Amino acid sequence: MALGRTYSVALVGLNGYIVEVEADIGQTLPAFVLLGLPDAALNEAKERIRSAAKNSGIPLSRRKITANLIPASLPKRGSGFDLAVTMAVLRAANDIKPTERTVFIAELGLDGRLRPVRGILPAVMAAVRAGYPDIVVAQANLAEAALVPDANVRGYRTLARLALDFGADPQELALDFEPDDEADANGTEPGHAAVPDMADVSGQGDARRALEVAAAGAHHLLLTGPPGAGKTMLAERLPGLLPDLADNEAMEVTAIHSLCGMPSSAVQLLRRPPFENPHHSATAAAIIGGGSGLPRPGAASRAHRGILFLDEAPEYERRVLDALRQPLESGELVIHRSAGTAAYPARFQLVLAANPCPCGKASGKGLDCTCTPMMRRRYLARMSGPLLDRVDIQLQVERVSLADFGQAGVEEDTAAVAQRVRAARGRQTERLHPLGLETNSQVPGRILRGELRLPASSTRILDHALERGVLTARGYDRVLRLAWTLADLAHRGRPDPDDIGQALGLRQAASAAA
Repeated sequence: MALGRTYSVALVGLNGYIVEVEADIGQTLPAFVLLGLPDAALNEAKERIRSAAKNSGIPLSRRKITANLIPASLPKRGSGFDLAVTMAVLRAANDIKPTERTVFIAELGLDGRLRPVRGILPAVMAAVRAGYPDIVVAQANLAEAALVPDANVRGYRTLARLALDFGADPQELALDFEPDDEADANGTEPGHAAVPDMADVSGQGDARRALEVAAAGAHHLLLTGPPGAGKTMLAERLPGLLPDLADNEAMEVTAIHSLCGMPSSAVQLLRRPPFENPHHSATAAAIIGGGSGLPRPGAASRAHRGILFLDEAPEYERRVLDALRQPLESGELVIHRSAGTAAYPARFQLVLAANPCPCGKASGKGLDCTCTPMMRRRYLARMSGPLLDRVDIQLQVERVSLADFGQAGVEEDTAAVAQRVRAARGRQTERLHPLGLETNSQVPGRILRGELRLPASSTRILDHALERGVLTARGYDRVLRLAWTLADLAHRGRPDPDDIGQALGLRQAASAAA
């Protein structure tokens, strides 16, 4: 009999690799052997495939079936190879015509139904990049797979209908079986949650300004203040100030959400920056990524191109917070486990919120605070110096006064602030695009001291702070980035000494208050 050959995709992190599936039917006793480092879910495909083929009217050969997934050294995991293996076996038995270079990605039900799988978007992207644009998926995955440009995607509900299109005998197929729409629940369009409005925030002029600067330059932010001051309320309104994602950014974000199996990626590209707000009891694997087997993305990767908000930041384990230092610098997380290494993008804006002490009453005069100085130091020391050195804006948020409540309804709404943010981002794009950069927060020190160097008269206050040890070299660069953002918001071509002074104040406000 002929050797059957089809193709599928193996995902390692967000990277996809074409897998060639070979099938051979021998002349010995019945058996089904699956080679090529399959995991437990893939090994179970042997029983799923036999039942699905039988119930579709094209039972598999009763001789020995050997299926090999190439490259054999690459671990294969998940149920997405079910369809490719089935089509290779059917081709080996001459039940269907050659499939040429078509890629098959779907799970099989025992009744012959094609079921959706996670990560269909990055898998289709990898297939198109590798030169395999013809792809077959489950009908429930069709809308998501069709988001990839240049992909020729076809969706099917049943194995029988698919086999018919590839030349199987229609007299034998169970074509009368039509599954209900329950299997396509993954393809329903998600609802959009209402975005909180800045107009809801009473007072807090300094914090509102800090939020606008953070959004305009994609700067990291720390809000320190007593309970009830509005730190969480402010942080939740930051995503509404950010501009929509560009096409390539939206594709990256949607691919991550697809890999995580989140329904928001099912039918359209995610244009709004994501917002992740994990609980402070979350483990390192939940925030950074990991788990058993091949590492999975965590909240930091799901927040790619958006906001990672850590409320009650000192309550997180210190090793979890320190693990964020790498992605804050590189914009990528590389996770090593015994089963392999996975790289996930993680270019997010970090927003931290913290009380001034365990009881939360140490702000202002702090007369009601019951914490000892040692308790305060231990509490805030959970946010390490190297981590805070990477946070551009560090602001002390005070309690809202009665007079602020009297100003209800007169505060600027999100739309007005977002318009200024978009204008500032436009000036950054015009200035930084020739340098291959997007926002001020990404500008490296060599460019700040090279093409974008400011006169010594403007940076004098920064130079003195560096000499006195008030600022580190990293902090020096971050203040300059903040100053450029302030200049962009003020429609100035470059920062002046006032911008640099304001930037230094934004960075040192929380430490000065403490």
